[in-house]
Amino acid sequence: MKIVVFGLGNFGSSLALKLTESGNEVIGVDIKMEKVNLLKDKIAHTICLDATNELAYDRLPLKDAHIAIVAIGENEGAAIITTAILKDKTEAKIISRSLSPVHDTVLKAMGINNIIHPEQEAAANLTGKINLKNVLDNFNLDDEYSISEVIAKDSFQGKSLHELDFRKKYNLNVVTIIRPCEKKNFLGNKLKKKEVIGLPDNNTKIQKNDQLIVFGRNEDIANFGEEMTK
Repeated sequence: MKIVVFGLGNFGSSLALKLTESGNEVIGVDIKMEKVNLLKDKIAHTICLDATNELAYDRLPLKDAHIAIVAIGENEGAAIITTAILKDKTEAKIISRSLSPVHDTVLKAMGINNIIHPEQEAAANLTGKINLKNVLDNFNLDDEYSISEVIAKDSFQGKSLHELDFRKKYNLNVVTIIRPCEKKNFLGNKLKKKEVIGLPDNNTKIQKNDQLIVFGRNEDIANFGEEMTK
C-alpha cells in the first residue's frame, strides 16, 4: 500500500520504518528538515512541508495514497488542522493520533473513526511483554487469550509444524509467520523488510529468525516463551 505519514517525531518515524519493513511504500512528511533527512534513505520518499498550509498539498501524491496517517505529537492544533485538510483533500483512509480527550472529541466530530493513542497502546503492549516472557509483541483479546509474536528458537529451523507437533505440544495455533527479507525500493536502495507468509499449514517449515504469530491462552503463551530460551 501507499501510505503518507504526517509528523516524523519518535512515533511517526518509527511507524514509517515499520510500515516500510512490512512492504509498504511510505512517504514521510514533516515541517522540520532535520527529521526529514533522518529518514530520506530509509523509506520510499520524504518531503519537508508545513502540513497546516493547504497550498502545500499540491506537492503530495494524495490521489495515489491508500492511507494518510496524522502522527503529529508536538502540536495538537497542527494535528487537528492537518486532519481537517486531509478530510477535504483525499479519499484515502485517514488515521489520526489523538493527544487528549478533547482531541478525541474533535476528531470524532470531524468523522474520523480511526483514532490512535500510541502512548496508551504502547503501555498495554509493554505490560503484555513483561507478563509474558520472551514475547516480542502482544495483543490481549481478553483476560485469558492473546495473540503474541515470538522468535522461533534455532532448533526449530528446517522443521515443519507437523514435525514439531506444534498444536499438540504447545496448545497454541500458529496464525502466521513473519519472515525477514531484503528488498529494493524504487530508487534501488536495499531495505530490510519483513514479509508475512500467509496462513501456515502443517507442511510449513520454520526458517532462521522467523517470528511466529501465535494464538492461545496467556499461560500457554508464557510457557512457550520460556521454552524458546532453552
